[in-house]
Amino acid sequence: MRQAGVYSGLLAGGISGRTGPHSLPLARIKKIMKRSGEGVKMISGEAPIVFSKACELFIEELTVRSWMATLHGKRRTLHKEDVAAAVVATDIFDFLVEMVKEAAADGRGTAQGGGARDLEA
Repeated sequence: MRQAGVYSGLLAGGISGRTGPHSLPLARIKKIMKRSGEGVKMISGEAPIVFSKACELFIEELTVRSWMATLHGKRRTLHKEDVAAAVVATDIFDFLVEMVKEAAADGRGTAQGGGARDLEA
């Protein structure tokens, strides 16, 4: 398995010089948290760290399940269809099913001949 290189952003807190073991920018997470509702005014310093770790775990789990779909398709490159297959096949990702279906309908449906336009003709 390949090791992360010096310029990959995975070593030493990333290229941007962030401090700590977080691979997601805490300032960005805090900004998203503040925009989530009008009632959110103050956020403790620990909350973005917890959210950062939760996001990392979520991305890791979705990636592992998507990679299994990639291997099932006998490929070595992960595609958005693999992510969609992982979302549809896994109960814990049910909250993403509608987003995946919308993305598939917008992008892939008409190119493969299964879109709504083909039904009208």
